[in-house]
Amino acid sequence: MLMQHSVGIPIREIATKCPRKLNSLFLLFLYFFSFSYGLSYEDIEKGLPHIDTSKTLIREVCPPFLSGVDCRPGKYRRFDGLCNNLDNPTWGAANTPFQRLVGPLYSDGINAPRISVTGHELPYSRVVSRTMHPDDGFHDHAGTVMVIAWGQFMDHDFTLTATPLDPINRNDPEECCKRPPHLKHPYCNEIRIPDDDYFYRLFNVKCIDFVRGFPSPRPGCRLGSRQQFNTLTGVIDGNTIYGVTEKFARKLRAGFGGLLRMNPVFAEYGLKDMLPLKLDIPDEGCTRPNKSMFCFEAGEIRVNEQLVLTCMHTLMARQHNKLATELAQINPHWDDETLFQEARRINIAIIQHITYNEFLPILLGKEVMEKFGLVLQKEGYWDGYDGHINPAIIDAFAAAAFRFGHSLLPTAVERWSKAHKFIASKRLSDLIRRPYDLYRAGVFDEYFMGLMNQVAQAMDDSITQEVTNHLFKKEGNRFGMDLVSFNMQRGREFGLPGYMEFRKFCGLPTSHAWEEMFGSMPNDTIRRYESIFQHPADIDLWSGGVSERSLPGSMLGPTFACIIATQMSYSRRGDRFWYELPNQPSSFTPEQLQEIRKIKLSRLICDNTDLIDTIQIYPMVLPDHEINPRVPCKSGIIPSIDLTKWADYGHSPDYSPHQYPFFANNYLGFKRRKRSTDSVGDEYRLYTVYGPATPVNRTRNKTGRRKKVPTSTEPPREALEVADLANDDFFFRNMKRPPKKDKSIRDQVEIFREGSSDFDVESAKDTEEHDDHDDKEKNSGSKIDENSKESIGDFFKNADKSFLEEFDEQFHRNSRLINSDHDSSGKSTPEEDAKKWVDEMRSRDIISEFRDRIHQRQIRQKFPKYQSSNFTHL
Repeated sequence: MLMQHSVGIPIREIATKCPRKLNSLFLLFLYFFSFSYGLSYEDIEKGLPHIDTSKTLIREVCPPFLSGVDCRPGKYRRFDGLCNNLDNPTWGAANTPFQRLVGPLYSDGINAPRISVTGHELPYSRVVSRTMHPDDGFHDHAGTVMVIAWGQFMDHDFTLTATPLDPINRNDPEECCKRPPHLKHPYCNEIRIPDDDYFYRLFNVKCIDFVRGFPSPRPGCRLGSRQQFNTLTGVIDGNTIYGVTEKFARKLRAGFGGLLRMNPVFAEYGLKDMLPLKLDIPDEGCTRPNKSMFCFEAGEIRVNEQLVLTCMHTLMARQHNKLATELAQINPHWDDETLFQEARRINIAIIQHITYNEFLPILLGKEVMEKFGLVLQKEGYWDGYDGHINPAIIDAFAAAAFRFGHSLLPTAVERWSKAHKFIASKRLSDLIRRPYDLYRAGVFDEYFMGLMNQVAQAMDDSITQEVTNHLFKKEGNRFGMDLVSFNMQRGREFGLPGYMEFRKFCGLPTSHAWEEMFGSMPNDTIRRYESIFQHPADIDLWSGGVSERSLPGSMLGPTFACIIATQMSYSRRGDRFWYELPNQPSSFTPEQLQEIRKIKLSRLICDNTDLIDTIQIYPMVLPDHEINPRVPCKSGIIPSIDLTKWADYGHSPDYSPHQYPFFANNYLGFKRRKRSTDSVGDEYRLYTVYGPATPVNRTRNKTGRRKKVPTSTEPPREALEVADLANDDFFFRNMKRPPKKDKSIRDQVEIFREGSSDFDVESAKDTEEHDDHDDKEKNSGSKIDENSKESIGDFFKNADKSFLEEFDEQFHRNSRLINSDHDSSGKSTPEEDAKKWVDEMRSRDIISEFRDRIHQRQIRQKFPKYQSSNFTHL
């Protein structure tokens, strides 16, 4: 009743009409309670949370998901993250508070942002930004912009602080600077600009809008100082692709085949689909030049924050649809829901594996990975789940440490050709909330080639002016916001203690005087800190973290490495659905787990782009002749996941591999190998002819009944024929061609397309020349003139004569032998002649198909602008 009397408003009415105001009401009551009883900082942080609020009026208004959730074990994780921990259902769930490594430091102990340890105000965030983080433009020695792209994609899988937005366009924060004090939002905490600012004074800008995050009720609505809440989950669950609510996930789905909705904007060019358009609230997170332009829609609302991030969303959405399509072909009896959930489960496992296998080793280094138990198993299960670990996101991780990527951002984003040649670049600020370049055919692949070839900025205190002066600039303006000021303002309003407190938590030396800091960061950096801060303990966590010297083999300094590694350990050990775990309803089989371990980011890029055919094995690192060579996408060096390990024969009404083991082993192996060919029709020709029949509905009179499975253990004749065809085709595809004098990467790609296994890594990585003649052919028109027809015809007739004539000679020799045996000798029976003739025709079909595929491949390589229909008459 004290709460109700303190505000004079019925508490039930507030909780019903606006639940977020209930959180503010808790803080108001806490102020009243604290000042009335003279509570100290220790009382507020350590005493109040132990009060059982379930025996008070608070119990009646506490949000249901925080007061009790009924959970049951299942194979698929919930979208909102609830019930990941069966004993503590809200741990790691969406819309729950951040957890803290170090207690908060509010100036009043409850809510007001941090101030200096001396009792004075801290320097303006903008002063720290312009003094400590200028745009010096140093580059990293090995990392590519792909590190930033994957890091931001993962950051948006982990964290999103709920803040008030402009009610009109839901794009900018609530307006604070231009409103009088009595009309400002209570969460306004605007960034002040000093009069002598070198940039903003040119435009008479004195203030930048900034609002605090909504306060969050604690689990069980227990009392305590202000806490912010995370609208996303604390584990890696692909919510960037699928969303955090089942309702929104339904909106993203196509409704059939387990697919996500996509936009076939380039279908007429034979290119892959793009993300769907954002038609609901089109201005949210998007700067539209006119009402006819729309941004993209994905599982996370910041998909359009910058074009590179949009590319990552598109890549993973395509990967989901690729998985769902192949699973549907392997398990035609699965319905839409099963296909979607299984593709989602595999896709999440792939993201988890790439993050811990490729991203974190580059970011943290081997020693930090081993110290925090982040190294993945190479085989078998990892039984490391701990139900006592809360995977919720750490506040210092969200507000500071995982914003390390802002130091790596380039001034311009580059586009490169498939031949790894620079094309053009565009200012980063012009691509923020403006992903419209992706509506041009082929540009998607060019940006991905740029991500793998462009060098990232160095991890240091230097930040590009594209985000310190031009962030989210509006149409017609020459200035924007300051991301660095945002970072420090967010940390202060979160109540994050200073940089030194987190060094103390990580077991690192702390400093009480400026001279004690020498060695941890450059001397010039320390002198600049001394010029604006009154004490080393006042340094903001983000600013100090990016200014540290990097650890050996790591991109980060020790403080950020400690915080990020701690969070990644929580997100792995506290996730009941982690892909390596055994004995869970969601666990993969050992065979499936090994397939997931084969996957690499380079394979995802190869499979889900249109024109990229060579790539370095690890795209987050610059290509290197020795340790990270460029290889063909179709080579076995970058393995593909074998989804036949997900074949669900036990529930198929028509087929079981145990009935025809010879057919199953050979046929499935053939289908797997055939996927590496160019022709989709050839890949599934045998499947449609000899594969499981489509189920036929039975009528009351039992007509249209499916054929009964023979009880004999002997395989049927059709199964044997398919197995023979598979073996024959595998033999022919692995026959080596005559050696080439110059094995360039182009030649190696051609060999792999024809099924040869004699790939020479040394020769491939030494030659990466671009064929100017091919470029001229690509830039020419689509119409074929007479000279072109003659050149194609000559090329067709002369292509690999020795290789093809060998088959023709063998075929005619066998035909003459059979004909002479039948016509003159008279010793063979008609049955034997018929058998020989059937065998010969079957072999001839495979040879002809194989020869035609070789011809078409060679012509496509030589004349890439011409389709097969243009030269079928030659």
